[in-house]
Amino acid sequence: VEAAEEAEPSPQKKRARTSKSKKSEDVESLVAKAATVADTAKSSPAKKAKKAKDTSYGLTPGQTPYPDWPHPTPEECQEVNRILSKAHGEVKAPKTIPMPSLEVSGCGEVPSVLDALIRTRLSAATTGANSSRAFQGLVKTFGIIQEGVGKGSVDWDKVRRADLSEVFEAIKSGGLAKVKSKDIKDILQRVYEENQARKDTYKEAEASNKSSGPAGADNASEEDKKAEVERAESNVLSLDHLHMLSNDEAFAQLVKYPGIDPKTASCVLLFCLQRPSFAVDTHVFRLCKYLRWVPPDKATRNSTYAHCEVRVPDDLKYPLHQLLIRHGKSCPRCRAATGEGGGSWKDGCPIDHLVTRTGARKGGVDGAGKKGKAKNGKAKKEKGKKRAVSEESSELSDVASEDLTSEEEAPSDLEMEDD
Repeated sequence: VEAAEEAEPSPQKKRARTSKSKKSEDVESLVAKAATVADTAKSSPAKKAKKAKDTSYGLTPGQTPYPDWPHPTPEECQEVNRILSKAHGEVKAPKTIPMPSLEVSGCGEVPSVLDALIRTRLSAATTGANSSRAFQGLVKTFGIIQEGVGKGSVDWDKVRRADLSEVFEAIKSGGLAKVKSKDIKDILQRVYEENQARKDTYKEAEASNKSSGPAGADNASEEDKKAEVERAESNVLSLDHLHMLSNDEAFAQLVKYPGIDPKTASCVLLFCLQRPSFAVDTHVFRLCKYLRWVPPDKATRNSTYAHCEVRVPDDLKYPLHQLLIRHGKSCPRCRAATGEGGGSWKDGCPIDHLVTRTGARKGGVDGAGKKGKAKNGKAKKEKGKKRAVSEESSELSDVASEDLTSEEEAPSDLEMEDD
């Protein structure tokens, strides 16, 4: 009997009924929680916002980072300019900027500021031939504007609206296409937005009968203002309003764009805006250290630019920039990959009495002409040799005839940009 009683199942418990009012409360509570979660997600997104680009580069306009370093003096600059002009030919800035080539990317010495900026970005860390092929790819893929206010320029708005992959394909022959295509797309989108904002500001000022306007408007003629509005309404992208800004204002505006460093901005100022600016590429940097124009153990490329921008006389900035590059590429003693053991060392150097060559050299050769040890044998030596050749031929601030031939290999997208 006890066993039977134990086997008998206990009565099933009744489930408590939930009232309609309780269900309603639960639904309202869930809705409230969902709204709270949504608000929290909006205020604190999962991905952190990209850190804004530092556009100061640690530089203060008009101030040298080495105030106690007295070189170069105006006399020293004049002497180097005199000697190198004799060795490599006199250099003078053109009175009128030549019409742009659709075959050669060049150094930014073209009338359109936006053209100059994109061309100079393409020229970074590659040879002249590769950069020109990349620019030709843009022209072939996207065409040029045939009529109207943007006639003769690449259709940059078409590039802006294109897929990133299409821009990449257009410039991939120039090397570093993954980085450069993204930078170009970002630059063009920002320029478009700025153009539209400036147009709206002009129109608002006109509607309210005010003389105010966007940055640089005070220096613009009525014709300039009308042309700028017309370009924006036609979606012809332009940075020509930078002509209306001071040197420091234009420089600050340029370095805000992705991939644009002080050297690139300085090149645009020097070659396109025709302002005195001492652009420092890899050859200029090396020679400034050899000449002791900057502290060789402390200086960086950007600090060299800031120091020489103050010390080098304005009228010598254009010729010295060009001459130092020509000399840095051609001198058997001042090239990146050379040393006392080199066969052409005996040919000498016209500024030998002014320089002290120190520091590591490309291709495993130091300033004293001693070969460094290769860590990975022959492969390491070959890589050093290729990088040296690339450096000798990059930085397109000089004449196109000094660029390498089109048969040369484009740098890999994995290579570091060390122009």
